[in-house]
Amino acid sequence: MKKMFFWYILLFLLTVVSCSDSSGEDIIPDEPVEQWQKYPEQGQLKIMSFNVRYGSAKETNPMNGWEFRKAACVEMILDHKPTLIGFQEAIYTTQWRFFQEELAADYEGFGVGRDDGAEKGETMGILYRKSEIRRLKEGTFWLSPTPDVCSKAVEWGAGHFRTATWGIFEYIATGEKFFFMNTHLDVKSTRDNAMKLIAERIEMYNTDDLPVYLAGDFNADSSDKIFNNIGNLKNTRLYAPAERSDHGPTANSWTGESKSVIDHVYCSKPLTVYEYRTIRDPYSGVTYLSDHYPIYAIVSLR
Repeated sequence: MKKMFFWYILLFLLTVVSCSDSSGEDIIPDEPVEQWQKYPEQGQLKIMSFNVRYGSAKETNPMNGWEFRKAACVEMILDHKPTLIGFQEAIYTTQWRFFQEELAADYEGFGVGRDDGAEKGETMGILYRKSEIRRLKEGTFWLSPTPDVCSKAVEWGAGHFRTATWGIFEYIATGEKFFFMNTHLDVKSTRDNAMKLIAERIEMYNTDDLPVYLAGDFNADSSDKIFNNIGNLKNTRLYAPAERSDHGPTANSWTGESKSVIDHVYCSKPLTVYEYRTIRDPYSGVTYLSDHYPIYAIVSLR
């Protein structure tokens, strides 16, 4: 009897440990899809951030290559129907054009190649659902001391060209306007300077004090000090109702074993967050659409 009691206690402890990540935060399992709101209602936006993994990467497992994943990525987007999508690592001439062509019936988009301001390299492109919103203004700047010209922040220790793409949009049904920015921060020492620049540029472009939404791969957990630089913006994951949020990793390293939470959607206060989700569902038989999971937030427009 004592031996059986011991095994019950051991099983309980193992269960508790397995439900926490290395940071001590509880990982809330995903509910079945039908339990999630999933689609925005009138006056709401569904904002997705998706690092698609650059298609020229030489993957250890060929099944992680772009050709094996691209149809599944489109299927996921058509299933989720986000209002806006901020992409990271999408190579302009292959992946970005592919998304634009495959999703042209529902989406329009814009963005530039980060390596030349035209079509070279990756783009932080934005696609938006053209039946719901229209684009009023747009732009791209570089995360460097010379943001208005194509430049790499060598002074900040950058390893690559880095950009942020932004737009001012109008919600067609009501005429309400909002500001959205999509970015991908460097993995090295540029992030603090880059976030300060992003905050400055949001203020520069958003002259009418519109609601702000900021999405991207920040290569940093939300507790990182770089997020002290973005002022009146809140992390949608933390502000969504507990029953409609999750705390799992956003990167998967092709194994599902990563604990990194580096992809985020932020919005300005006091906007309401209705739902945040990390999408881990397989599509077209593909378990990992990228080495990052797509994430989305459903947020209020006013």
